[in-house]
Amino acid sequence: MSRAVVIGAGPAGLMAAEMLGRAGLAVTLCDAKPSVGRKFLMAGKSGLNLTKDEPFTPFMEAYAEARAPLSPIIAAFDASAVQAWARGLGQEVFSGSTGRVFPTAMKASPLLRAWLERLAGLGVQTRTRWHWQGWQGAALAFDTPGGVETLQADVTVLALGGASWPRLGATGAWADILRARGVDLAGFAPANAGVAVDWSDHMAKHFGAPLKGGAWSAGPYQSRGEASLSARGLEGGGIYSVSRGVREGHDLLLDLLPDLSVPEITTRLAKPRGKASLANHLRKVLKLTPAQIALIQEMARPLPDGLRATARVLKALPISHAGLRPMAEAISTAGGVRFGALDDNLMLRAVPGVFVAGEMLDWEAPTGGYLINACLATGRWAGQQAATWAGV
Repeated sequence: MSRAVVIGAGPAGLMAAEMLGRAGLAVTLCDAKPSVGRKFLMAGKSGLNLTKDEPFTPFMEAYAEARAPLSPIIAAFDASAVQAWARGLGQEVFSGSTGRVFPTAMKASPLLRAWLERLAGLGVQTRTRWHWQGWQGAALAFDTPGGVETLQADVTVLALGGASWPRLGATGAWADILRARGVDLAGFAPANAGVAVDWSDHMAKHFGAPLKGGAWSAGPYQSRGEASLSARGLEGGGIYSVSRGVREGHDLLLDLLPDLSVPEITTRLAKPRGKASLANHLRKVLKLTPAQIALIQEMARPLPDGLRATARVLKALPISHAGLRPMAEAISTAGGVRFGALDDNLMLRAVPGVFVAGEMLDWEAPTGGYLINACLATGRWAGQQAATWAGV
């Protein structure tokens, strides 16, 4: 029986192990942490957004320049297939108002338990606390609680994640191992990250408050998602979706009233103010929240003379910031193994018989179901192609 080793037990690695097990290989699944699927479980704390129920073309636009190499891979395991797969594990799913798909249970643990039971039924052997150290001759070498262990593999799938949330296992330490073998890598960078802001003291009472209804932009990247104020800066889906633009150096802007034009805002601002403060006037005529008003005052005080000039500021409030939060806090990372270093089967050209999946690959996408779908799809593809390469 051919032997397969999968290194990394996140969604991509688990899916690769499933495909290899289904093909009849003897599969060993190794992970550095004490238990598997840790980042998967963390994602489940916010509902486990598995995919997004939308047509394939706009779905793929989320992957930007990685769209071309990922298209056939995700087409083979698209949003409909992901939903069918989850149901096959006994987990009903539903689509929210934005098309985001979640398990009805709104958490990852039931799905992960069912998945691990399926893998056990396929004979997949799991090794935890096994830290991959590279190769020792032709064998894979691991640092384990019992000392250095080696595994011989006819085929290997690497699914070690990117470099965000290192405490959950994605440290990016594998990059040096692959670089030494001649694999072309793009440097890591934070993706889907918060924005760091050095707030003045008066903002503290607004920490935790949501910023709803606005439209964020940074260069070509735009989002109508929600954000929130925190002691560290700005967080939330609305910010994560435009964080790439911030990383690339574009100005971060907030349209507080995207459904109103400058003339419409000006007309409302012209209503009699009486003795009301500016803050109360903005709240009354524009329905802005205290957190939104505080943000305006933080970023644009003093407001310009003239109602029309003020309206323009509200339509494009410049957000002063100190860049993205550190990569260790980011939801995901850009960078990794360049697609040019792989063949169409996701096998490393420099290391035949070694396939790569998940966030190790050089792609990024916003939150909203795109991340997990691509990890599952690339894991499935790499597992199937690895099985074929092994001759089964």
